[in-house]
Amino acid sequence: MNLEQAIQLRENGHAAEALELLRDLLKEDPHNPTTLYHYAWSCDAQGLETEAAPYYEQALANGLVGREREGAFIGLGSTYRVIGQYTKSRAVFEKGMVEFPDNQALRVFYAMTLHNLKEHDRTMETLLLVIATTAQNKDIENYTRAIHYYKDKLNQTW
Repeated sequence: MNLEQAIQLRENGHAAEALELLRDLLKEDPHNPTTLYHYAWSCDAQGLETEAAPYYEQALANGLVGREREGAFIGLGSTYRVIGQYTKSRAVFEKGMVEFPDNQALRVFYAMTLHNLKEHDRTMETLLLVIATTAQNKDIENYTRAIHYYKDKLNQTW
C-alpha cells in the first residue's frame, strides 16, 4: 500500500478505494501534506466536498509545494465555491494567484467564484484576460490588443 497506488486508483475511477488506502496512509503519517492533498482530491472525486475542505487546508498549512500546491489552491477554492462559501473561495483563489501568478486555471476558477458573487464585470475582465494571454487561435491572436483594452471597459460607450 502506497501513495502511488492510491493516486492510480483515483485516476482509474476508483476514488472510494483510493480513499480507503489514503485513510490508512494518514493513520501512519497524519501530517503528510501530499497524502492530505490526495485525500482531499479523492473526497472531491466522490462528491464529498465538505469533507475535502479541511484536508486541502491542512495540506497547504503543512508545507505542500510545487504543482500539488497549485492544485490544492484550485481544489480548495473550487470546493468552497461548490458548497456556497464564496467569500472563502475568493480568498483562496486570490492567495493562490499571488503565489502562482502564471497559473491561468486559478484565474478561470476565480472567475466562476466572482460570477457567484455577482461581480459580473470582474468575471468578464478575468476571463478576457485569460483568453487574451493564453489563446493560441489565430482569430483571437489578431485581436489580443483589443481584448486587453476592452477587458475592463465592457460597460463603457463612446
